[in-house]
Amino acid sequence: MLDAIRWDTDLIRRYDLAGPRYTSYPTAVQFHSQISPFDLLHALRDSRKAVRPLSLYVHVPFCANICYYCACNKVITKDRGRALPYLQRLEQEIQLIACHLDPAQKVEQLHFGGGTPTFLSHDELRQLMAHLRKHFNLLDDDSGDYGIEIDPREADWSTMGLLRELGFNRVSIGLQDLDPAVQRAVNRLQSLEETRAVIDAARTLQFRSINIDLIYGLPKQTPENFARTVDEVISLQPDRLSVFNYAHLPDRFMPQRRININELPTPAQKLQMLQHTIEQLTAAGYRYIGMDHFALPDDELAIAQEESTLQRNFQGYTTHGHCDLIGLGVSAISHIGDLYCQNSSDLNQYQNTLASAQLATSRGLSCNADDRLRRAVIQQLICNFSLEFAQIEQAFNIDFQGYFGEIWPQLQGMAKDGLIELTSESITVLPAGRLLVRSVCMVFDAYLEQHSRQRFSRVI
Repeated sequence: MLDAIRWDTDLIRRYDLAGPRYTSYPTAVQFHSQISPFDLLHALRDSRKAVRPLSLYVHVPFCANICYYCACNKVITKDRGRALPYLQRLEQEIQLIACHLDPAQKVEQLHFGGGTPTFLSHDELRQLMAHLRKHFNLLDDDSGDYGIEIDPREADWSTMGLLRELGFNRVSIGLQDLDPAVQRAVNRLQSLEETRAVIDAARTLQFRSINIDLIYGLPKQTPENFARTVDEVISLQPDRLSVFNYAHLPDRFMPQRRININELPTPAQKLQMLQHTIEQLTAAGYRYIGMDHFALPDDELAIAQEESTLQRNFQGYTTHGHCDLIGLGVSAISHIGDLYCQNSSDLNQYQNTLASAQLATSRGLSCNADDRLRRAVIQQLICNFSLEFAQIEQAFNIDFQGYFGEIWPQLQGMAKDGLIELTSESITVLPAGRLLVRSVCMVFDAYLEQHSRQRFSRVI
């Protein structure tokens, strides 16, 4: 059983370090400005020649209200008209990208994120999806994984009906916490009834999967009131849950400066919240997928993990890591072959660049042989909690223990501590180490010591 976790407070205290979430390797911290639109076009042509399937990510940055905890790239505005010029440039980007691809390349996965994608009007959503269908080979038999992030305060039955009509079959619902005092402290008032209404609509309209996002470590949270939130969420029976650790980084994310640091729970309380949450979800039948993700046993992620086919990309755990990922919109990241590239994170710069008929690529990197090797190692560990050296040795023509000789003492230390089982043939992340798998992956990260750990959230 892959979902077994053993809670070890001492081990958590020692290995609860700040580090990347490894939605990519190398991580976005390594991106540099030497990557240009020319590199992106070259990668797109390689993708076209190989006729690789596609995963599309579309970023809609607008929100009507600010949530103080938020670290996303967003634009806060009540003016719905601000979306129009953005959508014009987004449609232009779609056209510029698509003309370098083959119509035979099927879009297996589509995800709208933000911001709040349902900030857009129904007509705008219809037009955007029509434009995507015109230029990309979107599936029309409901077999693709087509998801969208939902703020229940910005969606109703008619919105959900429209999304289903447009081809979406997965929804991810931001909830964070149900306690009114916590909601006021982070400026996100959202009732259980609003959330339940959206979920009821999704089930009635036969959306394939429902995900709910929670955050622990927010101001005014206690182990007791967060446990009540988790109980209420379990009663909603989502297929998947993401339970994120709030990282308070006010120097990097300005809205977090509005949070009263004295109202944040202590590290001990946060640990208690996580431990209780794991116990509650496990008792309710959810499996621990990894990092902060849980899923019911019949969910595709749980099945993929059982079959050792689970992967990870910028959209988190996925069954579509074999696809070339194309990011569309401000700040969106693409991963095509060995190229990572990111659009400008500045809305005006993004729009102005596309207004001059140029792609908005502003930074990225091209993976070298060492990057590819370490990426494969980290993917195996973070997705499957195990790594067979022979697979890596055969794929990359190396001697594993010789190649990673410098870090071998660290791995031996982790084995001695009970985090992993280390043999001459494999690494297995033990039940006590599964919550800390990021710490195991960090050992294989060649870039980590070059950067301040303050850029990253802690593991727990």
